Amino acid sequence: MSGLGWVRGELSKLEGFLKIKPLYFDVDTGEFVWLDTRLIPFEEVYRRTRDYRRVAEAIKTMEIRGAPAIGVSAAFAMALAALNSKSGSIEGLMEELLEAKNVLASTRPTAYNLFWALERVMARAREESRRGYDRVVNGVLDEALRMYLEDIKTNVEIGRAGSRLVEDNMRILTHCNTGALATAGFGTALGVVRYAWYEGKKVTVITTETRPVLQGARLNVWELRKEGIPFKLIVDNAAALVLARGMADMVLVGADRIIFTGHTANKIGTLQIAIASKHYNKPFYVVAPTSTIQPTWNPQEIVIEERSSEEVTRVMGRMEITLQDIEVYNPSFDITPPQLITAIVTEKGIVEKPFEENIPKTLK
Repeated sequence: MSGLGWVRGELSKLEGFLKIKPLYFDVDTGEFVWLDTRLIPFEEVYRRTRDYRRVAEAIKTMEIRGAPAIGVSAAFAMALAALNSKSGSIEGLMEELLEAKNVLASTRPTAYNLFWALERVMARAREESRRGYDRVVNGVLDEALRMYLEDIKTNVEIGRAGSRLVEDNMRILTHCNTGALATAGFGTALGVVRYAWYEGKKVTVITTETRPVLQGARLNVWELRKEGIPFKLIVDNAAALVLARGMADMVLVGADRIIFTGHTANKIGTLQIAIASKHYNKPFYVVAPTSTIQPTWNPQEIVIEERSSEEVTRVMGRMEITLQDIEVYNPSFDITPPQLITAIVTEKGIVEKPFEENIPKTLK
């Protein structure tokens, strides 16, 4: 992998934006490396593997989470499948890659970046398969590395575009983690906050705890403390009151899937914040890369993941907070309709309404 020195060169250009490094590919050892977000904010533990199945497990169990991070990690998992293939033939290698794609696709059904990334890697593999075995292996790794760098650059551009919406001394309400830990680096909605902060704007973040996995209480707090950005932590149930009392000037959230109509799937609880924002006349912005956009006008195609009851009946899988033999409904996401969304921020700029006309243009 000595021919991959270009990666280090590209990363050096982004050094100022990579204060937090949530995942990367170690070109010296051939391992994929990620920060286990389940342990944040109390421990910072990096995991390593050469096995794509281990990456799939990490995505499913939310060691790796956040739609952009899931997509990039899946791409690297495909690279691991290619690098460690024992097939010895083009046909066998392509079969192994297809198997790896299917395993990874089964991990998190709502994050559209996952399926976008897998198809992009497979397209590169099919293209290179006409040129030889080694071209497939090297091509898949090259594509994953390019997606990794693109995601970081995209996040910075999202931050640049979104920062224009942020005025000095603004108080920003956010839900779930959309920072560096949810991406290859820098962040989406929280990346907008970071960019505004780097520009010298005095901002304060109000973050929900984000039950049941507590991405706000654990991950946002950890990231904001590292950056020195002022913040307040609130329980999820306080979001409407915060808006009612004028304690927040705007809302920034991320997205796991956006469709051409503007319907947006994001962490469960987003919809009620959007409703409250509309009622109290506060701008509500969705912030996400264009890789999150599914090219469809049909909201019925958005799959809502349902997770285990233990996430609700226990805190972080440990302490029981209710009876364990009860019926639990634990959807991981909800869908915010376009009429509740002020605008959508992407790396290509701010997408205004009508969404059904302007969102498709961002993919051209």
